Amino acid sequence: MPSIIQLCRDLRKRQTPAENLLWNLLRDRALMGKKFLRQHPVCIRSALGRYEYYIPDFYCAEARLVIEADGPIHLLKKQYDKNRDAVLKELGLTILRFENREIEENMNAVLNKITEYL
Repeated sequence: MPSIIQLCRDLRKRQTPAENLLWNLLRDRALMGKKFLRQHPVCIRSALGRYEYYIPDFYCAEARLVIEADGPIHLLKKQYDKNRDAVLKELGLTILRFENREIEENMNAVLNKITEYL
């Protein structure tokens, strides 16, 4: 089983076109001077004492913001996403979700929503 670090690296290598578009506008503190990380693990300790990881598409620690670019696979894992969002919200994080199509076709609206939050 690969380490969480290796899994994150693999996800970064296989990002979707929508993730790539958004990343190019978030990286290097390009949006409001905020530092975003992509495919960065967020670790929690479960009630059973085990460590579990969630890997948001984009994460800004300073703003406590998670941004998700949802492609077709998310149609098959709605319950997982709902549970994951609940756990991340319990950590005090805000989650903004955008469909890949929305990112590709209406980037200005996506950036406006992110900017409004920031």
